[in-house]
Amino acid sequence: MRTFPGAISSLLAGLAAVLAAGSPSMAQQPALSIHDELRPLSATSQDITDGRQLAQRFCADCHGAAGIASVAGVPNLAGQRAPYLYTEMRAFLSGARGNDTMNGAITYLTPDAMSNVAAYYGSLEPAQPSASARPGADIDAVQVGKTAAAACAGCHGPDGVSHTPGIPSLVGQEPKYLANAIAEYKTGERKNDTMKAMAAALPASSVDNIALFYALQKPLRAAAPAAGDAAAGRGLSAPCAACHGVEGVSGNPSSPSLAGQDAQYLAAALHQYKDGARSNSTMKALSAALDDAGIRNLAAYYAGLQPQQPNVRKPLSMAEWSERCDRCHGVNGNSTDPRIPALAGQSETYLAKVLNAYRAGTRRSPVMAAMTDGLSENDIRNLASYYANQRARSVVYVPIPQQ
Repeated sequence: MRTFPGAISSLLAGLAAVLAAGSPSMAQQPALSIHDELRPLSATSQDITDGRQLAQRFCADCHGAAGIASVAGVPNLAGQRAPYLYTEMRAFLSGARGNDTMNGAITYLTPDAMSNVAAYYGSLEPAQPSASARPGADIDAVQVGKTAAAACAGCHGPDGVSHTPGIPSLVGQEPKYLANAIAEYKTGERKNDTMKAMAAALPASSVDNIALFYALQKPLRAAAPAAGDAAAGRGLSAPCAACHGVEGVSGNPSSPSLAGQDAQYLAAALHQYKDGARSNSTMKALSAALDDAGIRNLAAYYAGLQPQQPNVRKPLSMAEWSERCDRCHGVNGNSTDPRIPALAGQSETYLAKVLNAYRAGTRRSPVMAAMTDGLSENDIRNLASYYANQRARSVVYVPIPQQ
């Protein structure tokens, strides 16, 4: 028999609260009555035996013979909250969750059968992290980015503000733009031997941290003087505003901000687009209309504008993120609401996959969409590692008799 945390009276009170309130995890799924959602809690020993037979036939190939998956990206089911498993199966069956494999596996299962399968998996011991496993370290991404960016300071300045003509400032840019630019140097899409060598040594996590560090620095104009007529350049800037902003501050992470950028670098980039050394059909067409004087003037105009800090916030620490997640999923990811999944001991690859799906909107839940909106790739990796390496704890739920 499983043990359960806390006094029975506390458990009954908590379950009563569950019965009285909606579950955020059930958003966008077929509406079930509270009584139906919780039906696996009333499963008998025979129901669980029947559920085991069905699970071995329909589920074991992917989720493992004992509900512990060995396939990357597939969730462990052992010890998961049975009502949650049941309502998710109902959601797959109705088409609310799009997954052809799952839809096919449960097509012929009745609600009773799904309830029994859920009760069976809920009766199993949950997966546990290995004794040597430890959650990923709670790193300060900005500090890590600053340390990694030290190698860039010789050319781009210690805070990403260029003092060298022809070298771009890195402040005032969206992290996504900077990260993409580094990736293009790494692949050779952008031609620069020095940058290619520097980028080749950087893992993806370091690139993200460097881009974040520069995005959070105080944006200042590049220090080198601009050799051009800024007033004349302003008159040439209208075609650029759609992508780079009216005042050179881009509202699109795919397009760089130009305000305060080094003028010589901007002029060189325009010449490269014009002669095809940098490949971009839009920029090639726009730069083709500019002569040398026009390029100098346009570069001087943008160099004289005040750069702005992008709308980027310092990432939450792992302690702050987990505190938010634990509000619904229980302390250390051990849910006490039978309709909300436990995260502790879950497959790390599956957790990362699900967080990415919520963030991208391919798995829908208003609550989870809001929670994942601010997650970076590093946050997702760290959260998946954190919860996968928490000790999973079983609970017993005592249904309250109907009056």
